Amino acid sequence: MKTFNWATLGCGVIANQLAQALQAQGRNLYSVANRTHEKAIEFAKKYNIEKVYDSIDEVFEDEKVDIIYISTPHNTHIQYLRKALKAKKHVLCEKSITLNDKELEEAIQLAKENDVILAEAMTIYHMPIYRELKNKACQLGDLKMIQTNFGSYKEYNMNNRFFNPNLAGGALLDIGVYSLSLMRYFMSSCPDQILSQVKMAPSGVDEQVGILLTNPDGQMATITLTLH
Repeated sequence: MKTFNWATLGCGVIANQLAQALQAQGRNLYSVANRTHEKAIEFAKKYNIEKVYDSIDEVFEDEKVDIIYISTPHNTHIQYLRKALKAKKHVLCEKSITLNDKELEEAIQLAKENDVILAEAMTIYHMPIYRELKNKACQLGDLKMIQTNFGSYKEYNMNNRFFNPNLAGGALLDIGVYSLSLMRYFMSSCPDQILSQVKMAPSGVDEQVGILLTNPDGQMATITLTLH
């Protein structure tokens, strides 16, 4: 069986979890790239990683890299996706994969043009509990309505990444993508009607959100989100 060389772009909390998951399978990350070189060196020592790049762009040029895992702040994703996909690297990108549908369509097109896999690290699609819930729901009859509430307490600091608009902060991009993915997982078709209400934080990002969605099959979903 072919083995693949994984590179991580970013070495934060989630990158640590990836390195640990690979080690649990008796493997290691091949390489690490990070904006702060010193952190990349520390990360490599911690997980016995073979290669550390002096600059981020080197990871895209390395012919030994098969897959790049991107876990940098999501406002940076599209710039790295462009480089990785054009370099014909498979990509696993943390959520939110992009900031909007225009960026996502561009990334998907690049993946198609270069014949590589592009995937978002949306955990719920791979958790057995959600598959079991879907099976149970189907046994109960036709789905009519989904209600999803997601609250996550964040330190009320307008400079941290959760509230900073320059780092694509806000409830929708941080936790809302989970609720929307869950809703879409259960719905039989994509919603075509959307209503929303938003409470803004002092920084201008959304700290509380209410969303009502309806699809062509008449299924409805209500989603509430809060960071505070």
